[in-house]
Amino acid sequence: MESAPKITFRSVDEYVSSFPEPIASLLQDLRMLIKTSAPGAQEVISYNMPAFRFHGILLYFAGHKAHIGFYPGNAALIERLSDKLAGYQKSKGTIQFRLDKPLPRELIREIVAIRVNENLEKAAAKANRIKRQQIPQGLENEIKAT
Repeated sequence: MESAPKITFRSVDEYVSSFPEPIASLLQDLRMLIKTSAPGAQEVISYNMPAFRFHGILLYFAGHKAHIGFYPGNAALIERLSDKLAGYQKSKGTIQFRLDKPLPRELIREIVAIRVNENLEKAAAKANRIKRQQIPQGLENEIKAT
C-alpha cells in the first residue's frame, strides 16, 4: 500500500492553513504570540515545520491531531521550568498544548524570552571568539594593557 504523498511547506501561512479548526486557529494564535514576544525573529520553515530564527533557531511549533507541539530546542529549559509545566505532557525537547485548553500565553512568552536571551548570549560568545581569532599574535597583550 502506498502512503500519501508528503507535503513540503514553503511558508508558515501554507503550513497553518493546511490544518482544520481548531488546530489552525491555535497555530495562528501561537504564531502571533511568538512574533510579538520576539519581534526581531524571522519566520522560517525548517524540518517542514514552522520555526522562528533569531541568531539561530529560536523554537519550532507544529500541529498534531490531539495537541500543538512546542519545541523550544532546549531540554534543560524544559527541566528548569518543570514546576510551571506540571500540567502539560512533555518530553526531552517537547511541550504539548492540548487542543481543548487555551494556550498558556504567559508561559509561552516566558519561554520565548528565555530562548531569545540564550541565543543572544551564544551570538555574543561566538562574536568574541571570532574577534579573538582575528587579533594578530603579539598584539593580544597590548590590547589587554589598554
